[in-house]
Amino acid sequence: MAVNIKPLADRVLVEPQAAETKTASGIIIPETAKEKPQKGKVVAVGAGKKDHTMTVKVGDEVLYGKYAGTELKLDGNDYLIMREDDILAIV
Repeated sequence: MAVNIKPLADRVLVEPQAAETKTASGIIIPETAKEKPQKGKVVAVGAGKKDHTMTVKVGDEVLYGKYAGTELKLDGNDYLIMREDDILAIV
């Protein structure tokens, strides 16, 4: 899926993974109790800065902080745009 947005500098566009709807034991989690996902897929990557080359690339599965990034709705999909420094790990 091509996204019509190009992050600037060291920013990354991430599509968050869907929140869990059921626990491992089968209990359904209501909307009000769902946790914000902390895992997602990189959709677009900026060019980096003069002294910083980008580590992540499009298609990487990443873990990020609970309050990282800015929420963005584009073409009916939810995304997060964040600095690469907010990404904790590539899975």
